[in-house]
Amino acid sequence: MSMIVRNLQSVRDRITTACVAAGRHPASVRLLAVSKTFGASAVLDAMSDGQTAFGENYIAEGVEKITALRKHAGLEWHCIGPIQSNKTRLVAEHFDWVQSVDRLKVAQRLSEQRPAHLPPLQICLQVNVDGGMNKSGVTPDDLMTLVKEVIQLPNLRLRGLMTIPEPAIDFIAACALHSGAKAIFDQLNNSDVLPARMDTLSMGMTADLEAAIHSGSTMVRVGTAIFGAR
Repeated sequence: MSMIVRNLQSVRDRITTACVAAGRHPASVRLLAVSKTFGASAVLDAMSDGQTAFGENYIAEGVEKITALRKHAGLEWHCIGPIQSNKTRLVAEHFDWVQSVDRLKVAQRLSEQRPAHLPPLQICLQVNVDGGMNKSGVTPDDLMTLVKEVIQLPNLRLRGLMTIPEPAIDFIAACALHSGAKAIFDQLNNSDVLPARMDTLSMGMTADLEAAIHSGSTMVRVGTAIFGAR
């Protein structure tokens, strides 16, 4: 058994334990394996143990891996890094999901550049829940306006929200940050704005996945605990 497979199984055990502690079913949380800076061989290693969803922060690197592994059916690729306007075509043509949409211009370009033969691009809006100065993301105050604009775009499907709060000092503080995002998510879902309920709240990484799951995350993005230090 390879190191990546052992690590992957360990992360799944952490997710299961966290779900049980929170009174949730383990199947309610998806694992996104963040494969940035690791090559296609590492992705294949994780695939051998049933992992199919992978996240990439760097667009050119992600596209290279997607192209190299295109013959492997069933893979799902998520763009989770910042997107410059001149890179939207690459994202629209190659990725299945984009979790880092935080402004209308990028969403418009993704919609316009999504090839007609592909299904709608699955979208999460990145929200800067804690006001971190070094974090991307739409502010909570501006989120509703962006939602109303994005749901009008023809080749996108709004699936949910994504957050990357600043590291918290302990479990309780992390839960407080993540619970704030969950409250925003629930408020949107309970509004009459959305054409369909969102099903994805992407929050939690290697260091804080337990707190994120306790607070209601439906997808955790884990890289280091699976693939190793970068």
